[in-house]
Amino acid sequence: MKIGIFTDSYLPYTSGVVRSIQTFKEELIKQGHDVYIFAPSYKNCGKESRVFRFASIPSITNRDFSLAVPFSLRLKPVIQDLDLDLIHVHSPFLLGRLGARYARKAGIPLVFTYHTLYDQYVHYVPFAQSFTRELAQRVSRDFCNQCDMVIVPTGIIGDYLRRIGVLTQITKVPTGIKIDEFQKGDPDWLRQHYQIAPHDHVLLFVGRLGQEKNVGLLLESFQLINKEINNTTLVLVGGGPEAEELRSKAVKLGIAAKVVFTGTLSPPEVVSCYAGADLFVFTSVTETQGIVIAEAKAAGLPVVAVGANGVSEMVEDGLDGYLTGPDSVHFAERVCQVLKDGKIREDMGRRARLKAEELSSANCTKRLLCCYSALVEGNKRAASSLS
Repeated sequence: MKIGIFTDSYLPYTSGVVRSIQTFKEELIKQGHDVYIFAPSYKNCGKESRVFRFASIPSITNRDFSLAVPFSLRLKPVIQDLDLDLIHVHSPFLLGRLGARYARKAGIPLVFTYHTLYDQYVHYVPFAQSFTRELAQRVSRDFCNQCDMVIVPTGIIGDYLRRIGVLTQITKVPTGIKIDEFQKGDPDWLRQHYQIAPHDHVLLFVGRLGQEKNVGLLLESFQLINKEINNTTLVLVGGGPEAEELRSKAVKLGIAAKVVFTGTLSPPEVVSCYAGADLFVFTSVTETQGIVIAEAKAAGLPVVAVGANGVSEMVEDGLDGYLTGPDSVHFAERVCQVLKDGKIREDMGRRARLKAEELSSANCTKRLLCCYSALVEGNKRAASSLS
């Protein structure tokens, strides 16, 4: 099968969307399919096989992110030569819309993965946020209804799309992870690299330091946790626009000496962070899935997370972790409960690792291929009936 993927974000930019695209791409190629990526260009992008780069400009709100100019004289002949069976888009904007246009022109199926609750990101717009939220929902609904299938990573997000008026077929296909990779980290690397005391409990967060990740709540909770169990260290892995503000908040809360900001790390270093931690903590309320939770579980970490949106399907409350409300006291209580009871921590970690197997990249890609095959075969049948 020949698959064209149109995305508004791709390597070297890092995000959950990019990780999802890359994971599925590698697994699809491994299973014998041809995958072609259409994405923005970034500084220092080398020439890559089967990756078509569009001219782009840096985003005003996030200088690390590039916005593609959705036009290229080279594109039409490239698309014609590829003779794609299906186009899969990962955004309802810029390149997503361009991919949709080419799918219609070619008469091939169009798939859209709904990765992002766009109406939860209106804090990046400095004015008319209520109108912007409504507009984001309208754009999402109208774009979904132009597609042949909408992929969602969790059932809760599928329910959300139905509520805002999406009528297209919706199918749940989580983003898978490479289970084995997250069981090969160096458990000593994190403590040695950041001089963390050997007897400290390490709480780990992995994600972008943006307002939507709600890391301020995590710092407030950690202040309470550290008062009750003072041999704790919080490690925040990732960069983002809120990094300096969060550093200042840690100072104001009196916990700066016990909070480690690593910045952006390489994938092997992130794996070693999972291996060296005792508990994964996550306070985001905007996730459609929360891939980092699956990664943490694959590494054998119990999870304490705010049970909002897709995260509520990623943690089985009381079995492989705890779900809490968006409340610093409740969150801190659950973390302390896990840290104080080694048996709970061990049992939850073991169950977490077992549950993560269900989200292996191979299993999730099989589900995606079933969707692709059904659409392509149905399209061929419809075409033959008209001829």
